[in-house]
Amino acid sequence: MKRLLTFLFGLIFFAPRPAYASCRDPDVVRGWPRAAYAAQPDAVIEFYGHNFFQITSSKGTKIITDPVSPGFYPTPSVAPHVVTVGREHPNHNYVEIAKNNAVILRGLANYGAEWNKVSTTVRDVLIYTVPVYQQQFGNALKGAAFVFDLGTLCIAHLGDLSHKLTEEQIKAFGKVDIAMIPIGGTFTMPPDTAREVLQQLKPKVAIPMHYRESSYLLDMFVKGYPHKYLNNYIFPVSKSALPAPTQIFVFTPWGMKDYR
Repeated sequence: MKRLLTFLFGLIFFAPRPAYASCRDPDVVRGWPRAAYAAQPDAVIEFYGHNFFQITSSKGTKIITDPVSPGFYPTPSVAPHVVTVGREHPNHNYVEIAKNNAVILRGLANYGAEWNKVSTTVRDVLIYTVPVYQQQFGNALKGAAFVFDLGTLCIAHLGDLSHKLTEEQIKAFGKVDIAMIPIGGTFTMPPDTAREVLQQLKPKVAIPMHYRESSYLLDMFVKGYPHKYLNNYIFPVSKSALPAPTQIFVFTPWGMKDYR
């Protein structure tokens, strides 16, 4: 009975409502149409430091992730349609940065004590959470990863993930094209664990985050992987141009000089 309850919990809690084909396996999304590839980029990704990104879909939907409070990095002017928060901490939940009436999606409830399941479509993007654990002074705390299904691209923001993934979590993420992955250690997983997670998810592109521009951590993470250091904070992405084996792209945060 205990095993049955655990199995049912996994089905109910982890499985998002299928709506697109890019993130879900074919057997999960059979019967749902695939969007045709467009000549223009399928997404534009911008990096503002720490875990803070902006993802813009080909139809102009803007999503910001884990916005960081002023004082840590230069603060951009952003007017997103959606703000996602994977951790209730000032370095992740500065939702006041949004200049318009954006939809706020929080992956945690009760001040971070409980998971808050998210599975919703905003404009052309399906957004859902995968419950994970983060690290806080040696204790495991609940955290939330977010998945963005753009119809052609599947982008996963792993939040403050601190551990290898379970089979249920891997299935919940689906077929990830781009993974934003923490490598800093202490509050997240260190580079060696992050490399194991890459082997589990097998994204086409991995973007390191949560490492405070430490060349030491970056060197450990990229070792042996094809990688590029981008002298820019912004990068257009097309599904058809993604690399075959996993490649690591290291962004330069907005408002900062290239540190390599």
